[in-house]
Amino acid sequence: MEDTSNTPKITKEKIVEAYMTYVLEHEHEPKSVFKFAKANEMTEADFYNFFGSFKGLKQDIWNSFYTNTIEVISKADGYTDYSSREKMLIFFYTMFEVLTANRSYVLFTLDESNDMTKNMGQLKSLRKHIKSFTKELIQIDNDDKQISLLKRNESVFSEGAWLQFMFLLKFWMNDTSAAFEKTDVAIEKSVNTIFDVFDNTPLEKVIDFGKFLYKEAIK
Repeated sequence: MEDTSNTPKITKEKIVEAYMTYVLEHEHEPKSVFKFAKANEMTEADFYNFFGSFKGLKQDIWNSFYTNTIEVISKADGYTDYSSREKMLIFFYTMFEVLTANRSYVLFTLDESNDMTKNMGQLKSLRKHIKSFTKELIQIDNDDKQISLLKRNESVFSEGAWLQFMFLLKFWMNDTSAAFEKTDVAIEKSVNTIFDVFDNTPLEKVIDFGKFLYKEAIK
């Protein structure tokens, strides 16, 4: 009988790490689960214990980026007392710190098609998470408003937040500034703008943001 006492335990995290390493080293997705499993000293059954396909694995990687972000911001001092605007800012700042730590993988997996709309499959679950996160923020704000006309539309706002994330993701992918400083500026301006639009506050910030995007687009 084979002694398996010294066989490394196959975990979800190890499979994800092996997959990310594989695609970066080979610059393409594994041809099959069988070949991937064999190359990483596991069985197909080990893989399927956690994922139904590479498609599911890629979605889970994005889910983990989101989960890591939430874990970090929830531990920030005074986070529960932050305004919705501040929570949105720290969410995006932290999310892009997480993405930056995995930039090589993110650029590879999104650059395969070079078309953000074609990447919606692997971003599908992340979209749900971000929209849910945003809805919760708006629900809290709306509960504090006595006049219904001042309440924000949760569905519209959450969809706007998702589109905002997609813009920031594309901006970050193309950002060549040191420490991605321009992305930080884009995050601040875009978050303030989306809140200002829904609060009907000064249009100057919307115009300022538009000028910023225009300048970056023509560089």
